[in-house]
Formats: sequence, structure tokens, C-alpha cells
Amino acid sequence: MTSPTYSLVNDQTGEKVALPLVQGTLGPAGADVGKVYDKLDLFTYDPGFTSTCSCKSAITFIDGDKGVLLYRGYPVDQLAAHSSFIEVAYLILHGELPGKAALEEFETSIRKHTMINESLKRFFDGFNYDAHPMAMLTGVVGSLSAFYHDTTNNRDPKHREIFAHRMIAKIPTIAAAAFKRFFGQPFMYPQNHLDYCSNLLHMMFAVPAEPYHVDPVAAKALDILFILHADHEQNASTSTVRLAGSTGCNPYAAIAAGIAALWGPAHGGANEAVLKMLGEIGTVKNVPSFMAKVKDKNSGVRLMGFGHRVYKNFDPRATIIREQCHKVLKHLGKEGDPQLELALELENIALSDDYFKERKLYPNVDFYSGIIYKALGIPVNMFTPMFAIARTVGWVAHWTEMVAEQGGPRIGRPRQVYVGAPVREYKALGAR
Repeated sequence: MTSPTYSLVNDQTGEKVALPLVQGTLGPAGADVGKVYDKLDLFTYDPGFTSTCSCKSAITFIDGDKGVLLYRGYPVDQLAAHSSFIEVAYLILHGELPGKAALEEFETSIRKHTMINESLKRFFDGFNYDAHPMAMLTGVVGSLSAFYHDTTNNRDPKHREIFAHRMIAKIPTIAAAAFKRFFGQPFMYPQNHLDYCSNLLHMMFAVPAEPYHVDPVAAKALDILFILHADHEQNASTSTVRLAGSTGCNPYAAIAAGIAALWGPAHGGANEAVLKMLGEIGTVKNVPSFMAKVKDKNSGVRLMGFGHRVYKNFDPRATIIREQCHKVLKHLGKEGDPQLELALELENIALSDDYFKERKLYPNVDFYSGIIYKALGIPVNMFTPMFAIARTVGWVAHWTEMVAEQGGPRIGRPRQVYVGAPVREYKALGAR
């Protein structure tokens, strides 16, 4: 039985090109357009790559219409309810949930790699005191390629594993150091007896002068948030990691490229934008007038943290984290915080107002994550670094999947439709 195909036809010459279908396990098939340019002298045009598959991947599946998110086939709500972030990290990297011995071995390896080279501490001193933590994160992660060049043979499976463990282990330490630099506080070393998220909270909020006790509710909330942010298929930052990595560059450089892409307000900076919006609204009494502007197409006012480019239904991650958000607020006694009250009022309106329900502008994961981070005392400029910590798992998994392909990855090289000046003759300076 032959595989089904689609065809493109040149109306002028009648020449036809078959487009073989690349069928996955779930979701739509992809039409292979690789021969279109050779046969028809034609590019496919897809700004933003919204309808273009750049690769095959076995890591994450999303059905935006149905609000489905799967890691390696497991629904994200089941993982958030029953797994830890480290267990999910193992799943995303290896494709299967670990047994007890495998999980202990993996977790031990991550703990052993949490420290950073002492030279990197001095690296932070080179940043201005008010540098954004994401700027520091991008620079410092890129610099890791200068420290670990001896184990970055991309074709060596053992080197890939060492890189994966190092990157996942060190990114919280680097992010916490950026946090400390920004606030002028002394660097805190990792404590390997603590779990992943507790260790991060300790490195961020502990000081040498007094003991610090990690709030288990805060650590659990972070753990769930990290699970929900661990991967999201071929988003902008993951695609950036793959594109950079396709050149065969040092893997730490590829991750640094992903961090730079994540910094954009349309991507990882979305939860920062939520808090900025709340600040501009001011108080609950201003919500009706703000919502009127949102509904006015000519106002240019957007409701940040609602709706999603991929999910045309409720963001499945938001459903999970909403419950955790209210639990954290109640536990910390923050339900009376004016800005958090404002956020919850926006949530109530969006869930009940027909205007938002008809347009499926439901609160997304960025809306709730911003509220949780604020309640935990994490400043706005650290929201995106927190996202980067979680997404590092996905970036590493996609990089590993790509470079492990038979024959190695094919270098990414998008094409363009040229709209510049036509061919013209050079004129000497005096004749211009």
C-alpha cells in the first residue's frame, strides 16, 4: 500500500511535485515540501513558521484545540499531580519514567553538579549593579563553553549526558547568583541535601548572617510550576536552541541562544507583562474602565496573561496551576494583597464575562505564575529566569534529540522572499 501524498502543480508548465506525508503518532501529518524548490523553482512562504514542521520530535505533543499537553505521552496534569520536577526531567530526557534506582542515580548526579566554577563568581562582578538577571544569565551560560570544552564532543553519548546533567544542575545556581548580584547580597552556595526547588529558594533568599528555613508549600508550588514549564514543543526559544545547535556549536552556546530568545516579552517575559499590567491598572476600582478599553479594538490595550497562541481552549497548565495559586495565597496570608486582589478580580471577570468566554480568552499559565512568584517574594525581573530554569530541561532534551540523529543534524537554513532593490549598476561617488 502506497503512502498518501499531496501535490503541487505549476499552472504554467503543468509540472507536478508529489508531497509525501510525514505522519506522526498524534496530530496532523506534515507535507514534505523538500523537493518543491528543486522541481518548481518555488519556496513555501510561512511567516512565523506557524504551519511549518522543522523537525520530527518524540518529546512533547500539544493539541491546542483540545487543550492537551503531553510529555512523552503522559498528560501534564498527571505528572503535576504525582511526579517531582526531577522525575519529569528524567522522563523528558530519556523517554520513560524512571524506576527507583534510576531516579536516585539521576538525582544524585544532578546534586553533584550544582556548584559552579569559582571563576564564574568573579564573572558576575563585571555586570553593572542594575543589570537585568536575564542579561547575566545569557552571558554566564554562554561562558560555560569556556569551562567545559573538554566534554563537548556532540557525537559522544556520554559527553551529551554530562552536558545535560551539568546544565540542569547549574542553571538554578547561576540564576540565584544573578539574583544576589542584582540585590547586592553575598552569593550562597548550593546545599545538596535539599531538593531541586528548595535548593533554589535557599540560594535566592538565604543570607550568611542567619539560618533560612525553606517553606515546603513554596517549594512545592515551584516544583509544579517547573513541571508545567519544562517543555512546550517547538516554541521560539526551543527552535532557537535547535537552530543554533544545528551548526554543531558548543551546546552551552546553544542554550545561551535559547535564553536570549526566551527574554522577549512575547515569550518568556509574558508573566512580567502581567505584573506590569496590574501596576498600570492600579486598583480594583479601575478594572471596569480597563476592561472597557480591552474590548475597544481602537484602544490598543491588551489583556496580558489571557489567551494563548497555541491553545484555542483553556491552557491545560493554567487549570493545574490555578489551584496551586490559590493554595499559596491562602497559605502565605496574601489574599488581601491589593495587587493580588486585582489579579483575582480580572480572573473572575474573564471567566464569567461572555466577551472573553466567546473569544476563549481564559487565564493562561503566565497569568498564574506571575501571581505565585509575586506571592513568594520573587521580584518581577526574576520571573523570566525562573522560566529559564524550568525550560532548560526541554532545551537540553531537544538539543540531545537533534544531535543524536543518524548522521547528525542538518544545519538550519530558512529561505526568504526577497523584496529589496532589483539589480542596479554601481555609481562612483562623484556621480551619486
